[in-house]
Amino acid sequence: MLTVDTTNMCSHLQKKLFEVDGIYYPIWQAMQADPELTAVVRSRQLHIYRNGKKVLVLAGKSAPKIIREDPICELLH
Repeated sequence: MLTVDTTNMCSHLQKKLFEVDGIYYPIWQAMQADPELTAVVRSRQLHIYRNGKKVLVLAGKSAPKIIREDPICELLH
């Protein structure tokens, strides 16, 4: 199970990611089921990696940034 240190995570992002009705909640669920994914909080945003390569950055108030095509990015649509 993936754990993330939320100490420096934007509160808006926490709501979107961890609450069942949050728009990023499906991404959080997919991250829990995929052992190739890791995540780190940097600058209050969540940086998501697959096998060490950054694929997605989620922020609380700005739009998500797709860094490279990945199945997890499909959940944004």
